[in-house]
This record gives sequence, C-alpha cells and structure tokens, in this order.
Amino acid sequence: MEKELFIKEIRPGIYLMDEAHEATGYLVIGREKACVIDTMNGYNDLYKAVRKLTDLPLTVVNTHGHPDHIFGNMYFEEAYINPEDLALAREFTEDPEFLKMCREKNRTMPPFLEIRPGDIVDLGGRTLEVFALPGHTPGSILLLLREDRVLFTGDAVNHHLWMQLDGCLPMAAFLKEMDRVMFLEEKADIILHGHAHDPDDISLLHCLRNGVKEICDGQTRQDMPYKWFGGTDLQHPFRCEPDKPYQQDDHVICYRASNITE
Repeated sequence: MEKELFIKEIRPGIYLMDEAHEATGYLVIGREKACVIDTMNGYNDLYKAVRKLTDLPLTVVNTHGHPDHIFGNMYFEEAYINPEDLALAREFTEDPEFLKMCREKNRTMPPFLEIRPGDIVDLGGRTLEVFALPGHTPGSILLLLREDRVLFTGDAVNHHLWMQLDGCLPMAAFLKEMDRVMFLEEKADIILHGHAHDPDDISLLHCLRNGVKEICDGQTRQDMPYKWFGGTDLQHPFRCEPDKPYQQDDHVICYRASNITE
C-alpha cells in the first residue's frame, strides 16, 4: 500500500523526501551523478519519484541497516551500506513479512555493496565523504556534503535518539565516538537526519554529545520512563542552543540503565 511521499527542495539540487512522516530520505544532485541517501520503508516507488527530479546515474547509500532506511532499496539496482551493519540489514530483509511485501510488489532486494569510512561519493561538483559514528547501530555512518556544508546523519544524530535497542553501543563508548567526530561542526552548517522535516543547526551535534555525557556522568535523577514496543527504558532530555534554528523543541536520548558503561 502506498503512502504519501512529501518532497521539497532544501537547497538547489538537495531534496528532502518524507515518507508519510515515518522516515526521511534525501536526493543530492551533482553535475554527473545523483545520490539517494536512505530509501525509507518502501511504501512508494522511490525510483519513479526520483526520476521525476533527475535523469542522472544514481547511487544509493544507506546510513544504517534499520528497515525504515533500507526497505525502499527494492526499487533500485544496488545500494551501499557500511559492512558493520550488513548482518543487521539482512536480519530485516530476510524477515518473512518483508519478503511477502516484496512479492506483492513484484520486487526483490538488490545486493548490498560496501561503503566504508573515508570513502568519497563523487557526484561531479559535489562530494559526499563518509564518516563512521557507531552507536545507534554498529555501522551507522554520516555523510558530509562539503561543498554545501551539509551533514546527513541518518539516525545517529537526531532529536529523539534511540540507544535502548539491542546492538546499541554502551553510552560511554558512544561518547568516545561522538568526541571523535566533533570536528565536523566546523565543516557543516546544517544537519539533515533520518526523520527530519527541515534542517537543524549543526550545533545539534554538540548538544546531543553533551546529553550523552550527562548520562555517563550520572546526571539522570530527573529521567523519566520511556515506553516503546520493546518494553520500558529511560529517556534523558538534553538542551539545545536557545538562539539556533531547530525543527523541533523537544530533545531526548532513550537508553537502557544497564547499558551505560563499557
């Protein structure tokens, strides 16, 4: 069943694709090629939608292996993913319910190709550089569009970060990983994440990092229960800069009390 796909141009040649307000993907168009970043849930023929915007050769990159970022791969010939998330992605793409969905749409999942930290996706006049940020998943990556100073973060950096899932890094380990990529604040002006409706100021990166450190330092007395389909864990609110533009006002990190230290 198709659901509404909202598409808008954030900057010339950079499109935000919002699938039913459940997940967000992006299209970046260069002079010679175009890149689709995350393909969402697969409700819609994303290839057909993208082809209305560009006829250039396409590269598809998944920021991580969760279903709401990879299921739409079925409309393309191949997709790149960090091999650290390959097992996770296959767990979902081999699920019987997803295979049934593919049969109903007369589609099959294309092969996953490897993309690694340090790789460059050259679109002609625009380049996407890959950085690792394990935490939300073992193979989560960031993509820096240097020429436009845009950082695509998938779910690794957002306003409602899930760190309570099986496979998430301990919070202390995630803090170290965040410290390793903090230099990216000097390379970008905005963040476009995997559930966004608009850009966020790049300062979201250090604000999230500070929230992670608060959890690691035990500043959690006011944290409230967080109920989700996997049970009940905790949620920690973190503060963002009062004078910066963000797409939403609430900011939380969801985590397990048993998964703080390494």
